[in-house]
Amino acid sequence: MTLLLRRKRPTTAPNSTKEKAATKWGRLLACRAPLSLRAKLAALGSRARARTIAVVPQETEHAFDFTVREQVLFGRAPHLGIFGVETSRDREIAAEAMRSTEVADLADRPLRELSGGERRRVVFARALAQEPRLLLLDEPTAFLDLKHRLAVYALVEGLCRERGLTALVVSHDLNLAARHCDRLVLLRSGAIAADGAPAEVLLPDVIRAVYEVEVEVHADTASGRPFVVATRTARA
Repeated sequence: MTLLLRRKRPTTAPNSTKEKAATKWGRLLACRAPLSLRAKLAALGSRARARTIAVVPQETEHAFDFTVREQVLFGRAPHLGIFGVETSRDREIAAEAMRSTEVADLADRPLRELSGGERRRVVFARALAQEPRLLLLDEPTAFLDLKHRLAVYALVEGLCRERGLTALVVSHDLNLAARHCDRLVLLRSGAIAADGAPAEVLLPDVIRAVYEVEVEVHADTASGRPFVVATRTARA
C-alpha cells in the first residue's frame, strides 16, 4: 500500500465532489503514472475502468436519500448486465462489503440518518463492492473514531496482501501511514519532498522542511515503524 502525505495549502478547487476527485486523481495519474499505465487506462472503456479502479473521495454528495444497502449495491453497477439487475452474487458481495466496514446493521437506514463517520464507511463499502484492482482513497479516516481509523487501514492492508489489491491513499496522518504502508510519498506544494519506506521518509529534517514543525521520531513499540511526535513549530 502506497500513501501520499501532503501538507495542506490553499487552492482554487472545483465546485462539485466529482470534479474535485476527478481533478485530483486525474492529475496524479496523468503526471506520476508511467506511460505504459497511462496508455492502458486510456484504452479502457468507462465500464472496464470502473471494474478496475474504485475511489473513496474525501467528500461525497448524496442527491437522493438511498438506504445504505442501495448505496453499496451501486458499487456493483460496472458488473451488471444490460438491464442492470443484481444477482444473488452481487447482493452477497455487497453484504460482505457492509460486514467488512461494519455497516451491515445499518443496511436499511436512509443515508440522511447516519453520522458523518457512518456515511464515510458506507462509501468505503461501496468501493469494496466494486471489487477493484486499484483502490484510491482520499483521507479515508476523516470523521472516523479511533477504532474505525485503525479498522480501515487494517482492512485495506489485508486486501493488498490477500487479494493483490493496489491501494493509493492520500492522508495527513503520519503515524497511521507509517504503521500500515510499505511506501510513503511526502508532498510539498505538489512536488515530491521524499519517497521511500517509512523509515526513509519520516526523518526529523524532512518533516521540518515540509510541515515547519520540530518533531521527535521514535520506534512504534507494536510495529517497529517510525512514530512521530510534534514538539513545537520550527523557528524561521
